[in-house]
Amino acid sequence: MKTILGFATSKRSLLIDYFFIIMGIFMYAFGFCAFILPHKIVMGGLSGVGTLVYFASDERIPVAVTQYVLNLVLLAFAYRVVGKTFVVRTIFGATMISLSIGAGEAFFMNLGHPIIEDITMSAILGAIVCGLGIGTVLIHNGSTGGTDIIASMVNKLSNVSIGRAMVVTDIVIVSSSIFLPYDGTFGARLEARVPFLVYGYVVTFVASYCADMIITGNRQAVQFIIFSRQWEKIADAVNNEAKRGVTVLDGEGWYTKKPVKVLLIWCRKIEAPGIMRLVKGIDDDAFITQGAVNGVFGKGFDLYKVRIKPKKQPSAAPDNTIQLQK
Repeated sequence: MKTILGFATSKRSLLIDYFFIIMGIFMYAFGFCAFILPHKIVMGGLSGVGTLVYFASDERIPVAVTQYVLNLVLLAFAYRVVGKTFVVRTIFGATMISLSIGAGEAFFMNLGHPIIEDITMSAILGAIVCGLGIGTVLIHNGSTGGTDIIASMVNKLSNVSIGRAMVVTDIVIVSSSIFLPYDGTFGARLEARVPFLVYGYVVTFVASYCADMIITGNRQAVQFIIFSRQWEKIADAVNNEAKRGVTVLDGEGWYTKKPVKVLLIWCRKIEAPGIMRLVKGIDDDAFITQGAVNGVFGKGFDLYKVRIKPKKQPSAAPDNTIQLQK
């Protein structure tokens, strides 16, 4: 009975995750298509690249098409670097977000005017909705691809953090909007495009901040300390379903004077809700502590990439002996 109940709970959790991933994608697509794209604001990510292509081609190439094609190209390059699991998960998210943006773009761009005329309010509202949407996707183990793929590859191959790689990539994308077609002198181009650059930066950083608020810290690690009489079942479930390692420690309850087993688990912040559901699904009376960890380095987590300077070979000591003349 418990086994069946455990399986049903796991399947239900998976369906809940996919439901919220799809809802988050719809939120992102709505925020982008309803509030940002009609004002010709170029934000970060592949949505920003799609916007550049869309307006550079005189609105002939849809944003969704450019976004989906670039996602597939990046995934093809990233397959060997980021792994099969990341690629498979991202294909679903990239497909859904391209379909959603395609439908939203066809509807809102054919209205002939933005639904909120004030560009400042429209940009801020769109950034908040996009950030909440992408945060919802990430906290439920989803991925929409985009600059996440580039940042993950950079992080795997260098010592640059994912957050920094995403910021640099997004700044380059937004800054490229200054080269969109414009009739007039270079000075007039700057005067016309610089305000849109500012809006693009504001949208990008507000959306990122809202996403971080949802997932409580981007790529932050979490440490679990768990006390439970069903520690073996919990350890097996975390190993087999969450794909995370478990360390079993021996302890003693000072009040009861009885030996206890203590489970020590580290995981990504984004994986914490799943592990919590696993534990509570097995033992609702388990005693759990959860704490934020600044960094976890080792197999399955981050690699501490440092360049070790080669040690200098000690030079031969000078011969300071005094030669006595015979």
